[in-house]
Amino acid sequence: MEFEKIVQKLAKQYKQRIVLPEGTEPRTIRAADIIIKEKIAEIVLIGNPDFIKDFAQKENLQHIQFATIIDPLNHDKIEEYARLVVEIRKNKGVDIDTARELIKKPLYLAATIIKAGDADGEVAGAENTTGNVLRPGFQLIKTLPGVSLVSSVFVIILKDKEFGDDGMMIFADCAVNPDPNEDELAEIAVTTARTAKKLLGMTPRIAMLSFSTHGSAQHKMIDKVAHATKIVQQNYPNLLIDGEMQLDAAIMPEVCAKKAPNAKIQGNANVLIFPTLEAGNIAYKLVQRFAHADVYGPIMQGLAAPINDLSRGCSVNDIVNVVAITAIQASQSKKSIDEF
Repeated sequence: MEFEKIVQKLAKQYKQRIVLPEGTEPRTIRAADIIIKEKIAEIVLIGNPDFIKDFAQKENLQHIQFATIIDPLNHDKIEEYARLVVEIRKNKGVDIDTARELIKKPLYLAATIIKAGDADGEVAGAENTTGNVLRPGFQLIKTLPGVSLVSSVFVIILKDKEFGDDGMMIFADCAVNPDPNEDELAEIAVTTARTAKKLLGMTPRIAMLSFSTHGSAQHKMIDKVAHATKIVQQNYPNLLIDGEMQLDAAIMPEVCAKKAPNAKIQGNANVLIFPTLEAGNIAYKLVQRFAHADVYGPIMQGLAAPINDLSRGCSVNDIVNVVAITAIQASQSKKSIDEF
């Protein structure tokens, strides 16, 4: 709960404009009302205006009137947005008629609104799959300068405060890249370090996880993690990172002292980088269920403007918190990427 209060308080300072393309979805409308009431962000809802207004009236949602509501089939910027899509996608053979049809789809319209500078970020996924949510972002918004890969993080809040930063840890990548190569894994580590620093104010201590600690086993999967670690260490010598490491060595000082006494991470990692999506996805769900941890994410990173995905089983409160996180990311993405 403390994490939620922190991100909502921070979001209020930035006054970002967040677009919700699933604007007729009931949880989304309820969340939008809370967000506007609490001044967490300005809201753009995409959907049938009559449906949204009727729903708000029936539910006695008094703040929806302050949202910007855009009908995807009939709005003033159809031609402007269609021309923008053509400019971005002309090399893919997209013409003006195709673009007009494309932006009738709320997820594509949302990404176009952001690209045009009319919103700062997007939250969706209550009704759509992760792939459908992210695809328009890949095609229209693209990645940050110097970043080639979109990845994800989960913020894990543990009840056991001895781990991470008073129980707070970051796991990556648990939602996007199935089997990153060593260069991609290195980029995920660096991008995650920036997220930890900018979004949460953490000083990242990164463990690159495997089933070996500093050469205790031999396998090509281990080599990938070890090589990725070296790439980061060479390019970012001030970044505190070590690998390959087993999980217990990464988070337990007494184990690290035995397995890797000279490691840069002495059992005090607060950022865990998993070698594959399979490992990361299983790990965060195990921690969430067995340790009863609070889990926030997936939070996407690497896009030039943030698009964040929801679980289709999300609650109203989940949407509110992800919008707050997205608002913080949107503000931070406008600042230059700094070194560590």
